[in-house]
Amino acid sequence: MKTEALELRPGQSTELLKELHILTRDGRMNQDSRRKLKQVYHLYQFIEKLLLELPETADGPTLADHGAGKSYLGFILYDLYFKQRSAGHIYGIETRAELVEKARQLAARLGFERMSFLNLSAEQAADHEALPARIDVVTALHACDTATDDAIAFGLRKQARFMVLVPCCQAEVASCLRQNKALALSRTPLAELWRHPLHTRELGSQLTNVLRCLYLEACGYHVSVTELVGWEHSLKNELILARHTGQKKHSAAQRLRAVLAEFGLETLEPIRYPQLA
Repeated sequence: MKTEALELRPGQSTELLKELHILTRDGRMNQDSRRKLKQVYHLYQFIEKLLLELPETADGPTLADHGAGKSYLGFILYDLYFKQRSAGHIYGIETRAELVEKARQLAARLGFERMSFLNLSAEQAADHEALPARIDVVTALHACDTATDDAIAFGLRKQARFMVLVPCCQAEVASCLRQNKALALSRTPLAELWRHPLHTRELGSQLTNVLRCLYLEACGYHVSVTELVGWEHSLKNELILARHTGQKKHSAAQRLRAVLAEFGLETLEPIRYPQLA
């Protein structure tokens, strides 16, 4: 399909899409690239609305993208939103040094001056001098396993107004369920929900996101959960949107602890949910 037929946004850089290998040099797009671009576009629509809610300041909005990878999301956010404005900054946080360096080079070539790429973990980034004390929006697109929890911890530390999370490959809770399976089966018939390995993995993934939502509510956020795109595009499809209200829900903290106890996951509380009221 030629570039002219693609549903690009007004003013969008085709040069950027080619550099990200979403478009080929002759302006064509394969099915995998189309699927990836659709996911990023859809997520952009959610994030744009949140950015527009932020009060205007001289420094503009700040956004930290965790597990940035090749920074598809960050670059497209900058191209479609930040580039049109005189202020604001995007921080791409990634542990793979080679991807950080490539992103820095691409931003320099495109003149995207208000983008920074940091070779850090989320935990390291929370106190790093290269980042401001507060971040308006925290994103994590397909952050694997506990990386989403790390992004949440970063957002809480930075008093983020919004968090936009698309979790991926949650394995920690499933591992805990497997370790305690024999005891659980003797204790409650509910353990049948994770007796089979496939069910353990699926239930672990579901539980992980339920616990994350309760934790965010307990820490003063309003949480909504929706699909990112249709299931035909991605099986890792759950989008968690958290909006800071400052109203900590003690009932959410109580329910979180009750769920941990019901499934024998109490050891996770001090590790993953340290700010429970």
